[in-house]
Amino acid sequence: MKHIKGNHKLPQRSKITLAVCSALALSSASAFANTAVDQAKIETIEVTATKRTQNIQETPVAVQAMSGKQLKEQNISNFDDFARYAPNITLGGRGPGQADVFIRGMAIQPITVMLSGAQGTMPNVALYIDEQPVTAPGRNLDLYATDLERIEVLPGPQGTLFGASSQAGTIRYITNKPSLGGFEAGFSTKLENTKHGEMSTSAEGFVNIPLTDDLAFRATMYSVNRGGYIDNVAGSFTLDPAINPQSSVDLGPDASYEAVTNQALVEDDFNDSFYQGGRFGLKYFINDSWSLLLQHTTQSLGADGVFDYDPEVGDLAVSRYFPDALRDDVNLTSWVLEGEVNDLDIVYAGAFLDREVEQSIDYTGYNNSGGFIAYYTCTYTNPDYVVNYNIDPQFITENRECKDPTKGFQTQQQHNRMTHELRVSADPTERLSITAGIYMDSTKIETLDDWIYPAVKELGFAPNAPIAAAVSISDATRPADVAFFNDITRTEDQIAVFSEATYAISDKLKATLGLRWYDLETDFEGSSNFADGIFQGSVNTDRGRDYDASGGHTTEPLQEDGVIPKFSIAYQATNRIMYYATYSEGFRPGGFNRGGGVASRNPDFPMVGTTYGTDDVTNYEFGWKTLLLDQNLRFNGNAYFIEWDNMQTSRFDPQNVSILTFIENAASSEIRGIETDLEYIATDNLTLYGAFSFNDTELTEVNAQVIEMAPIGSTLPVTPKTQGNIRARYDWSNAGFDFDWQVAMQFAAKSYSSIVAEERFAQDSYSLFNASVGAEKDGWRVRLYVDNVTDERATLFINNQDDISRISTNRPRTIGMSVNYTYY
Repeated sequence: MKHIKGNHKLPQRSKITLAVCSALALSSASAFANTAVDQAKIETIEVTATKRTQNIQETPVAVQAMSGKQLKEQNISNFDDFARYAPNITLGGRGPGQADVFIRGMAIQPITVMLSGAQGTMPNVALYIDEQPVTAPGRNLDLYATDLERIEVLPGPQGTLFGASSQAGTIRYITNKPSLGGFEAGFSTKLENTKHGEMSTSAEGFVNIPLTDDLAFRATMYSVNRGGYIDNVAGSFTLDPAINPQSSVDLGPDASYEAVTNQALVEDDFNDSFYQGGRFGLKYFINDSWSLLLQHTTQSLGADGVFDYDPEVGDLAVSRYFPDALRDDVNLTSWVLEGEVNDLDIVYAGAFLDREVEQSIDYTGYNNSGGFIAYYTCTYTNPDYVVNYNIDPQFITENRECKDPTKGFQTQQQHNRMTHELRVSADPTERLSITAGIYMDSTKIETLDDWIYPAVKELGFAPNAPIAAAVSISDATRPADVAFFNDITRTEDQIAVFSEATYAISDKLKATLGLRWYDLETDFEGSSNFADGIFQGSVNTDRGRDYDASGGHTTEPLQEDGVIPKFSIAYQATNRIMYYATYSEGFRPGGFNRGGGVASRNPDFPMVGTTYGTDDVTNYEFGWKTLLLDQNLRFNGNAYFIEWDNMQTSRFDPQNVSILTFIENAASSEIRGIETDLEYIATDNLTLYGAFSFNDTELTEVNAQVIEMAPIGSTLPVTPKTQGNIRARYDWSNAGFDFDWQVAMQFAAKSYSSIVAEERFAQDSYSLFNASVGAEKDGWRVRLYVDNVTDERATLFINNQDDISRISTNRPRTIGMSVNYTYY
């Protein structure tokens, strides 16, 4: 890495139902001489939640899914859009490529994205592209949602079939594959205008070509530009010892302070972003039983500015003093060989992920809390420093003079991941079905982090270089303004064997037993380095921590193994009603602390451990899947009780503990919840949708030795007690056109930002409304839409990651038009 289907008879409606439906449809009925569309039906969605293709209503697992058709109808282009319509998903993060996903209330405040590569824990929700896991610490892959067959969400622990990091659930993007069914092509364009912001545009297209009788090719490409809506406004910053208690001790009463302005960076709507990429697939149908699929996905994501605002500065406004920019390039190559041997279904899936991230972040707010701020920013009053540290005499002053307080951060991260899975499914008897396999995973994350302090260069600190004996990605001397840097390589190697067997006890009752044995080895090498002492004309190579040396991580590599069980029983009460109960477990790997094993700065605080352990989840749930009212109402849901032990919690406390962020197994909690979703065909024209979740979360035990936690009984962060959505869609035909209108509401109750006491902020409840109208004929579709009709400013997440509290919010009211064409 360089440095730098079927028709269903409608039931007879009551007068009240007909009156309500008539009222909902009034606007359309009065405007057009309607002709009813083809008789309505609930769409059948096939899912692979059990790694077998099944009707979602016949799968005894909690699954929420949206088909490709529904994704287009709801104008969904990324996972943030999809999460609005899932009943039990919340997001914590700071913009494109920087989000953490939480399911069923199993949330923890995200570690600062600046440390996601070097220090971040693995997410507790796994992300898959088809068969390939692409989960990454602190930076879930933000893939543009185009040409998808569906998106699946599997809430709750999925440890048996999907393994580590499927602790709270699994999200799967299922792509459209090459088909021999015939030539197919299409394109879509969008134009949007955002209130308070810039225009947005997108263009995407796909083509499917049968090349021969047994070979098909499919490609999709896209280019998306999203206009900004947050302003970087003029401001000035001065080091203030009244805010940072450490600085007030170091500086004395007569210090002087240089102010810095951000005039060169002032810009309206500075948080624009883009997605550019494509997916290319080739599928060879070897014979009637076997096929080989090769796919390559590539994407470049770029973003400027920040996607949260500072209410102290103004609505949708911040003052930033160092450039904020992100570039995230992904290449994923995958292959799937599948077929049959006698009565065995065999699948081998492999993939290689290559991801490179470069990001710069304004870190000037660190002046408000950081330790040693005066040391790295201000002149000195002790004349002995001239001799002891070879300091230039011009930096010895009668009173301390504080220089440019600007601080910035730059990172380069290289993620490589190779996965292999071989599994076999069989139905050896009419009553018994088995899925079993072996999984191998090798991950490597290389991270180069630089913390830039202009004052360090001005004061004459020696340039920094890696510790000579340490493992290094880059042994280059860092620029003179780099006060701290990480040069760290993390690896994780895993092997697992899994099996799930289902036995039909009777025609109505089935039992499933699943087991997964895993063996994990996690390694951590390199160094964290800091400027210490001033040696003009030399290079500083011995200040920092060598993580392979004595006193570093002498316990590495970290090895963990175990067995994850699952048991469920399903009862098919009728051919349209099923109940199921499940016991399942999940886990998340442990890891290393950069600052572990060193005494805390405040002797009242114990030292941080060198490692932190796995956190474990035990889940009990009861669910139901129903088709009622002559199959015009689909109502699914489940109730669950979750025990979450030894939760991995991050903390940054430079005053009392360490200037290095650390992680601790700090608490345990319980969650009691319900999640439901429904679809109701009210008339041939009107369909109603709804999804709802309730989560009663609480801390039951505080294990923290170092982190100051919220008290026992507190709710978990980023988790509204209630949240959900309601949608209505009305379809009709007139003059050869198919028309529709849609309205949707998303709501969430109050929540909190963190379980760390000092960072726990209340996040207000909110409601968001969207509306659209569309027309379709002969493959052409035109849609006009308004997102965030009321221009609500929702508080999605309050973060203090730059030592200045900012609010992540939704995009302001956006009015747009899309044009699509598909040729079959």
